[in-house]
Formats: sequence, C-alpha cells, structure tokens
Amino acid sequence: MSIKYAILGLLHYTDMHGYRIKDHIEKNFGHMWTINFGQIYTSLKDLEESGLIEVTEIVPSDDGGPHKKCYRITEEGKKDFARWLHSSPEKQMLLRDPFLLRFAFFGFGDPGCAVEIIDEQIKIYEEQLERRTQNLSRWRKQNVYVRLIADLGVKFNEMYLEWLKQAKEEIVKESDELFVKKI
Repeated sequence: MSIKYAILGLLHYTDMHGYRIKDHIEKNFGHMWTINFGQIYTSLKDLEESGLIEVTEIVPSDDGGPHKKCYRITEEGKKDFARWLHSSPEKQMLLRDPFLLRFAFFGFGDPGCAVEIIDEQIKIYEEQLERRTQNLSRWRKQNVYVRLIADLGVKFNEMYLEWLKQAKEEIVKESDELFVKKI
C-alpha cells in the first residue's frame, strides 16, 4: 500500500487534516499498514507540489487551538488515483510488524523476556480486536468493499491472537522442559 494512494483514497471521502489522516489509517487500516507522522506530512507536501491535492489553512477560533491545514483531492489527484486503482496490485503480501522481526530472534535471548513481550502483544491485539468489533456495525453500513476490509481486520486480529497464544504456550512448554533437563 502506497502512502500516496492511501491519502488520496481517504480524501475521496472527505477533506481532512494530517492528524486525522494518520489517525484514520492507524485505526482502520492498521492490519494492512503502519505509518508515522513524518511520512504523512512528507507525502502531503509531495502530493500538493504534484498538484494532486490542495491545501486550505484553517485559522483557529478566538478560543485558541492550533492552526491546521485541511487537504482536498484535486481532479488531477482523482485521475491519478483512478489509474492506480485500475492497475495490477503488487504481487506479494507484505506484513510489516517490528514485533515479528524481534520474534524471529527470540531464540537468542531469555525465554521469560520473550513471553513478557508476547503478553504485551496479546494485550495490544485484544484491545484492537475489541475496538474493531465495536466499529464493525458502523463499517458494515458502508459499501461492500469497506465492509469486507473491516471484516478482514477482525479476522486478522482473531488469527493473530490465536497464533500469539499458541506461540506463548509452546515457548513456556519448551522453557519448562529445558529447565527440567538441567536439574
């Protein structure tokens, strides 16, 4: 998933400011893509310079608050997005998760520490699953594509939690067996 096209796609729904774009990607597409603020604002600047989006400065009210920039997709942005939408997708599935990279090397560390980190991941994914499940009824009111991707997010969460719990169980069992052999 290209950040550029994620932003252009979101701006098809409504005009947004950078924080809302990042927040929306994290909350609703987190099972597909992660992003940081630096990437968002760099991409927004590039999109504006390319004429694919336009920016409007929003001046805060008399009560204060920060200045915001609100972004809107242009006709050229819609054309570019349509070309991307109709092109062949990338052929491989990429799962970018810093935890999984660390997991691959847990064998070089302390199994107790690995289990603690796995427990943290279980808690994170349980919270995400709860949030996604609560939002599912809202997403199901959208078009078929949004509904299906929301369903995928829930199923991915459930599958990942199942795998994490299995991994923890196997690591604990192996650690216990090694401890008994040493005695």
